[in-house]
Parts: sequence; C-alpha cells; structure tokens
Amino acid sequence: MVAAISVVSRLFPDRSPSNAPAPRTPHPAPAARDLSDITRREREVLTLVGRGMSNSEIAEHLHLTVGTVKTHIGRLPAKLGARDRAQLVIAAYEGGLVTVTDGR
Repeated sequence: MVAAISVVSRLFPDRSPSNAPAPRTPHPAPAARDLSDITRREREVLTLVGRGMSNSEIAEHLHLTVGTVKTHIGRLPAKLGARDRAQLVIAAYEGGLVTVTDGR
C-alpha cells in the first residue's frame, strides 16, 4: 500500500518531510592557536600538559623542580588566553603540539 505524502503528513505531522531534521554539517576545524608568545620551555611544558601529565610527571620528564613547572603553567594561561588547565590542553591541541594519536 502506498500513501500520498499529504495524507501521511496530516496523520503524522512529526514525521512529515518538512519536519525532518536538517542534515548534520561537520564542525569546522579549530583555527591554529598562535603560540609565538611562549618560550621554548613553556612550549615543552604545554605539550606535556596536553598529553595529560601531572606537574610532578612533567618535572621528572624535563628534569625540573615541581615549583618551576608550576611557574611555567602559571604563566601560560595569561599568554594563551586560557582560563584553566583544561583550556591549556585545548591550546596544546589547537597549536599542533599534541594530536589525538599522541601517547605518553
């Protein structure tokens, strides 16, 4: 049995073609984050933050004190316009320092 679209639309208004959800469009890739204002060491720290390392893990990896790592991490939000550590992770991805396939 075949029913006309007009009949189906009146019987099932939420199923009519005019109420169909719009096709999904992919989100555009984020613009690359400008990292030109950070130092080489801050870039290294930001990369490791982006990989999910803790302050003590970063300190061990870079042969720094935890206090020095905290100083670098404390300066990064102001330079990158980040509010917190989670936004630093985003900045690391947007800056191309970390990719989804990067591991620890």
